[in-house]
Amino acid sequence: MRDKLYDNADSFAMSFDEEWEKTDCDDIRLKINKVFELLSDHPFLISNPENARKIAEFRIFSLKKFQ
Repeated sequence: MRDKLYDNADSFAMSFDEEWEKTDCDDIRLKINKVFELLSDHPFLISNPENARKIAEFRIFSLKKFQ
């Protein structure tokens, strides 16, 4: 997915999920920060960092997607 990045929430969520699965860390907050570092060039994270964090937290805590 890294070859096609768009400035929208869907593109960010797909990239976030992909990197989350590859990142090894037991501390969820630290892991979010590590994934954000890996995605630092993603257009949505650059243009809308607050919403990017909300999306990440929603996917982890509300959807319980990664448990």
